[in-house]
Amino acid sequence: MGAYKYISELWRKKQSDVLRFLLRVRCWQLRHLAAVHRATRPTRPDRARRLGYKAKQGFVIYRVRVRRGGRKRPVAKGQTMGKPTNQGVNSLKNQRSHQAIAEGRVGRRCGALRVLNSYWIAQDSTFKYYEIILVDPMHKTIRRNPDSQWITKPVHKHREMRGLTSASKKSRGLGKGHLYNQTKGGSRHAFWRKNNFQQMHRKR
Repeated sequence: MGAYKYISELWRKKQSDVLRFLLRVRCWQLRHLAAVHRATRPTRPDRARRLGYKAKQGFVIYRVRVRRGGRKRPVAKGQTMGKPTNQGVNSLKNQRSHQAIAEGRVGRRCGALRVLNSYWIAQDSTFKYYEIILVDPMHKTIRRNPDSQWITKPVHKHREMRGLTSASKKSRGLGKGHLYNQTKGGSRHAFWRKNNFQQMHRKR
């Protein structure tokens, strides 16, 4: 077994004494840093490499913390000014995961970079901490490498905001089989259009 295999085995046992101590100390350290900041290297090199990270020019790691819990509706004085069915303020749940929100925040902060992927690193009672792998699409090392030049195309701008990264794709309800009938044809909107519009093909 290589070194990365040992590291991944260590991270699998999060209730072990070693990792519990490490995570406790790490949470204390991360709590005192900025909400979004650049990391010099990945905290979990094995996980980062599995998700596409390479220790070379053009790849960047950002660390971000997201407040845990549900979503409160952002209205003044708790007044939604609408029908009673839409008057909920407190017991709402977010449609996107904390990880997808973390990717979005880093993507907005670093507008020139492309979000490749992300992974969990720690959490405490108040926050969840993630590391985001970003790629510089203008760097020659990225543009000249056939394995990574796909992300330099303009169609991949802000893919984290359009549900194209692994974390943000999970909330789109995509999949195969009878459990995913509501997203046939690519999305909920595509499925709705297919059922609600009639195409009258011209008789030839």
